[in-house]
Amino acid sequence: MEYSFKTKPYQHQLEALKRSWDKTEYALLMEMGTGKSKVLIDNIAMLYDKGRIDGALIIAPKGVYRNWDRQEIPVHMADHIQYTATPWNPSPKAKEKAALEQIINPLMPGLRVLVMNVEAFSTKKGAEFAQRFLNSGKIFMAVDESTTIKNASAKRTKAIVKLSKGARFRRIATGSPVTQSPLDLYAQFYFLDKHILGFQSYYAFKNHHAITVRRSTGAHFYDQIIGYRNIKDLTDGIGPYSYRALKEHCLDLPEKIYTRREVPLSDEQAKAYRNMKELAMTYLENGKEVSVTEVITQLLRLQQITCGFVKTDDDEIVELKNNRIDELMNVIDETEGKLIIWATWRYDIKRIERELAKTYGPESVATFYGDTPADERQNIVERFQKPDSKLRFFVGNPTTAGYGLTLTAAHTVVYYSNNYNLEVRLQSEDRAHRIGQKNNVTYVDLYSPGTTDEMIFTALINKKSLADEVLNEKWRTWMK
Repeated sequence: MEYSFKTKPYQHQLEALKRSWDKTEYALLMEMGTGKSKVLIDNIAMLYDKGRIDGALIIAPKGVYRNWDRQEIPVHMADHIQYTATPWNPSPKAKEKAALEQIINPLMPGLRVLVMNVEAFSTKKGAEFAQRFLNSGKIFMAVDESTTIKNASAKRTKAIVKLSKGARFRRIATGSPVTQSPLDLYAQFYFLDKHILGFQSYYAFKNHHAITVRRSTGAHFYDQIIGYRNIKDLTDGIGPYSYRALKEHCLDLPEKIYTRREVPLSDEQAKAYRNMKELAMTYLENGKEVSVTEVITQLLRLQQITCGFVKTDDDEIVELKNNRIDELMNVIDETEGKLIIWATWRYDIKRIERELAKTYGPESVATFYGDTPADERQNIVERFQKPDSKLRFFVGNPTTAGYGLTLTAAHTVVYYSNNYNLEVRLQSEDRAHRIGQKNNVTYVDLYSPGTTDEMIFTALINKKSLADEVLNEKWRTWMK
């Protein structure tokens, strides 16, 4: 632990390093905003100082991985470490190609850091390049936001687990390792070491922890999970290989405050919602027909209706008279300072942008979602973070922009709509609530009573309760 830090660590970060720095495998289960990226970077530097590694492979989600070489590593890597950090690019230009070839050269002086997006491991090209890097020396391998490999049958998970055998040290880092069910833990800890959880196959692990009943749909039979068991076995199993840090216990961060704003359905919405729910079909006033053949599609259509639009079977967007955008503007009228607005649907993001630009001016709003060009994304974040910038509203899709970004310039976050993904919700919440935030963060959920909005709230709360049980944490009031 004799090490010269570039940025002063918090006590919980020192504790994480004390427990993990020289371990072959370890899980940093550190809540978003507690600085797990810094812990990983300091850990890499410590091992490099001791001559135990000469390179590091960092794997992160697509929307986050460029932050490592542009922000995290330059900010936290110790000044005495000579290093080169290179991001993966599947279609590199001449200069980028030269940098990638250089990073896998074992004769290159200093610490070599390769940063790759997790999606790259779904491709042969990405997996083969990572293998070349692992073969080039003594490599530290880390998966940031490791729930991206929770699906044991996914191609990228299989590739990453296979490659991990060539790493000298392995780490996973995530604030919420259980986002859907306790079964999420299997692949993440198998990546670290196949012996940690005591099962050599996912199916044996599932049979031990999942309670199932046999169901059938016609001639097709399947096992439906109705509950979980032996949770203490999981807690005890991961305990020696993990460190848990919660913001409420380790940081002098302000509180999260939750509130909901009720948005009644208009008569037109209520009629469309009722027909969609009861008949799985609705005829809009203009005669366009919308049919539903799958339950999941029906749920999506119902959620679209609560937001004030619906997509017809011929892919036409039909706007419904609604009160949601008006309620959003009411929230803004009552709020000082900058805001983050999360919306699930592309149509809603564009509509919110139009309304805000019309009322507050085009320079007041920027959108961050799938259509946002990659070369503009970092600029949007930087402008939003500047106190004197005219950019007041950050409107984004939480699946795209909810990971890895620091948006502490805002202390009000509005959820124009939600989805059923707990990980996306938790990640997006903590873009504002993290190191650097000085104010209480208020979360405002817009919802229509008696609709899928309430179903989503219930589903998210139930998942959070189960996740806390697996991690042996007391149930914390959330979203209530």
